[in-house]
Amino acid sequence: MARHFLSLFVGSIVALALSVAHAAPADDPILGTWKLNVARSKFTPGPGWQSQIRVYEAAPAGVSVAWTGVDAGGETMHVSYTYNYDGLDYPMAGSASYDTLNAVRIDAWTVRSEEKRDGKTVGIAVRKVSPDGKVLTITDEGTNRKGQAFSQFLVFDRQ
Repeated sequence: MARHFLSLFVGSIVALALSVAHAAPADDPILGTWKLNVARSKFTPGPGWQSQIRVYEAAPAGVSVAWTGVDAGGETMHVSYTYNYDGLDYPMAGSASYDTLNAVRIDAWTVRSEEKRDGKTVGIAVRKVSPDGKVLTITDEGTNRKGQAFSQFLVFDRQ
């Protein structure tokens, strides 16, 4: 009985340690709320987003993201996903252009991700937090579901 309890206890500790190892570090500079600065952002072709708010939170499985935005046509989009910096594909809910996303940390401030649709890479994004932690930029290039190429340089201010 004691041996069974010990095995269960040790197994639980190992599982907890592994889940914490995959969670976003508390000092990850992306964590927090970010508001799109439309005036500083660039969209090709334009016009682009009218507004966007992104919230990044630490989660047991990595980083949880939820964002809401209003596109050029006035349509509201709600996108959410949870990912880790391991290069694996994670599902995205609500995206008009992508089904999955993967992410790899380049350095403490920069992350590169591939955005996919039907298993094929159709977008590349590079996310960078400024060294002072106040500005987030995202360079995103790809094709939308209509097959149209786009490029956007998004600038967000920390809230």
